Formats: sequence, C-alpha cells, structure tokens
Amino acid sequence: MNINLLGRRSFLRSSTLFGSALGLSSTVKGNEFLENTSFQPKPKGQSVIGLRTAPIAQLRVGFIGVGNRGSGHIHQVFACGGKAKIVAVCDVQNTKVENTKNWLESKGVSDVTYYSGKLTAWREMIKRDDLDIVIISTPWEDHVPMSVEAMLAGKHVAVEVPAAYTIEDCWKLVNTAEQMQKNCIMLENVCYGDEELWLLNMAHQGVFGNLTYAECGYIHDLREMLLSKDYYYNMWRIRHNEKRDGNLYPTHGLGPVAQYMNIDRGDRFAFLVSMSSKEASLSEDSSTLTDSSNEFHAHHNYKHGDMNNTLIKTNNGRTILLQHDIVTARPYSRINMLAGTKAFHNGYPSRFSKKGAGHGYLNDEEYKILREEYKHPIWNKMEAEIEKNGGHGGMDFLMIYRMIDCFNQGISLDMDVYDAASWSVVSPLTELSIKKGSAPVNFPDFTRGRWKENRKLGMLEIK
Repeated sequence: MNINLLGRRSFLRSSTLFGSALGLSSTVKGNEFLENTSFQPKPKGQSVIGLRTAPIAQLRVGFIGVGNRGSGHIHQVFACGGKAKIVAVCDVQNTKVENTKNWLESKGVSDVTYYSGKLTAWREMIKRDDLDIVIISTPWEDHVPMSVEAMLAGKHVAVEVPAAYTIEDCWKLVNTAEQMQKNCIMLENVCYGDEELWLLNMAHQGVFGNLTYAECGYIHDLREMLLSKDYYYNMWRIRHNEKRDGNLYPTHGLGPVAQYMNIDRGDRFAFLVSMSSKEASLSEDSSTLTDSSNEFHAHHNYKHGDMNNTLIKTNNGRTILLQHDIVTARPYSRINMLAGTKAFHNGYPSRFSKKGAGHGYLNDEEYKILREEYKHPIWNKMEAEIEKNGGHGGMDFLMIYRMIDCFNQGISLDMDVYDAASWSVVSPLTELSIKKGSAPVNFPDFTRGRWKENRKLGMLEIK
C-alpha cells in the first residue's frame, strides 16, 4: 500500500483532517516542530501508560500488508493457535492476498475475509466491528495514516518499524492513542531476541552495575534488495535513501538499549547530534545495473550517506552511539554493546567481560555459565515453541505470542506508543541535526513528564 499513489493533494487534505482530530490545529504544521522539537501539541485524552483492556480470550486480528514482513506475521499469529483468530487480510497486490489465502486454506483456515484491488481497501477492512487489533506491515509512509484511522475506528494497532518518520506524525500516534485509549505498539522484534533479553535481565539485576554508555545500530548490506524492481513494492525503500539523509532505521539497535537503560521509565533521551559520511555505494551499484528499465539505472542523486553516526545523550548522563549502514560490505551487526561500572558486553559475536578481567573476555565455559544463569525465563519456558516457529531466531514468534498473550490476560503490553514515538523520532531528529551542520537537537517528551516514573517492563515480571 502506498499512500503516495492516492495523490499528494488528497493525502494532504487527509493529513489536515487527522491533525484537526488530534489537536494539531491547521496553523500547527511541521515547521513548528522543526523550529522547536520540544513543542508539545495539546493532548486530546489521558495518558495510556499502563493501559489495560479487559481480557480477550481470543484476539481477533486483521492485517494490512502481507508482503515480505506481513506474511511472516500471518504465520506467527497462526502459530499461536486458539489464542488469536485471523479475521481479515488486506493488501493492494492481489498476488499477495492470493498467496496468503492459499497458505491459510492449506492450514484449514477458510473463514477469513480478503480485501484487495484498490488503494482504499484497507479503509473498508478497519470499519469491521469484529476486529480487536490491526497489524500494519506496509511502506513507511503509510504507517501513520493507517494507524491513526484504525485507532479512530476503535481498533488497537501493531505497526511495523519505524512507526513514523516525522516529529508531527509521532505526536499523531501518541495523541490518537490517548484520545481513543487504544494500544499502539511498534513491532520491534529485536527486543525479544535471546541475547537481548539476557542482557536485559542482567542490566536490571545489577550485573552491569551503573550503566554508562552503549553502542548499537543496524548494519546490513541491502543493496541488492534496494535496487531490485521486485523486492520492495514500488521500490519504496530506496526512495527514502534518495531523498533523506539521517538514521532511517534506528529501532532494531536502539530499542533493546532503551529497555536496558529504562528510557521513558526513569530516564529519557535528551538530545542528539548526527552526521553522515559521503554517499558512494548506491551510486556505484546503480551504475552497474544492466536493466535500463529500472528507474534507478545509472542513478547518482542519492542524498543518504553510506554511514550515519548519531550520538544520543540521556537525561541521566548516559551516551549511546547509534549507527546506520545498509549499503557497504560490512558484515551484519546490531553491535549491542553495553557498558557499566561492573561489566561490559560486545555483540557480534557476543562477548562479556567483568570488572578486573583486564585484557580479555570470559572464556567459553564461563560465558556459557553466565548465559544460562541469566537466560530470560520465557526462553526456558517456551524453548520448543520458539524453535518450532522461528522467525529471526525465534524473536518474531516470541514478540507476536507475547503481544497476544498480554491481550488474553488483560495486562499492559511490553511496549507502548511512547516507546514507538521516542525510538522512531530519532529519524527526523537526525535529519534535522545534519541539516543544521550536526548541531544538537532536543528530543520531544512524548510522555509529557511521566518518563520520571520508575515503571517496570512487563518482560521483567515473568518468572
């Protein structure tokens, strides 16, 4: 689904209506947020921190977008059995809908309604009164319009990363969630990785001592997919690299670190500075494309640098180095480095060092003992199901299972709309910092002061 195909004028009219509904008056446009990133629009409802719903024995799920990412979510929801029911599926591409229908019917699931064939089909789907939640896996530009409309239609929302890529849109998600008292969870699967939950356990049990800094990122050579005419619908992702310069994809690395550091739960991101290297890789690769019908054949006007480095300072004095590189031959890494007064971890490969260790990391046996001692209980409890259903080493299944289970129990979700906004807003803030010559840029406070509350993550309550 690409909202751009609806036409710029109609989209802007829709955005104005959304803004009015959210308390963003027609005179409060993006410039206000760029001139003062700490600007807070007037709230339209109460905070959704700790939001609970009545227990839902079987969560009724609708899907918008069942391509590369959405099809995986279909499989994971199905794997949750009777805890959830797949009610409706929508995609602008008929082939994606047909593939999903064939797969579900092969599994004995036939009572699903399918929507396709036109760009507004998703709007028909969210009007249904038999949906509890909508899972959105579409191009980035569609995330906020779809999430906002779904919440205004009375649905909870689970949206792919990043949830938004403008400051104004981050506020739209927050204000709509508060206005409608609905969950808006960003599907940050890495927070459910085995290594990440192990570090989360240790960080919150004092193994690291006083946390001081972290390094994280998203290092993944995506050139082949970016330049493919078929992998991303309408080649939507490379268009962001063509027009924007900043950290376009911050949350895989930053989300887990934010949880280690209790961001918006006792600490907060205060400000950042950002800079990018020159652009070279996409231009070189574009020049090697043999298909002249590819619109990026011999294209050299890419705005995004090959590497973006962003330094974040938190209110409590911690620093985070965040990197983004999807166009060089550097091997895949999320870095996952965490430092405290008593211990240190470095990822890819995972290595751990304790205070007084000198020049070395723990040996294999010592590391294995520590890994078992602080392994997150949910991985021990659900090891067989995680192994069976997989998805990026099991984190995909665990994320979907845990979200559904929270609705089943009627308890707060592990991540909320404030996490979605605080992690996603890094993208527009880095763009602004770069435009200002790598000047410091303040973070908005989406919690409106409630970040000072020491509230515990739900994943840390599991025994």
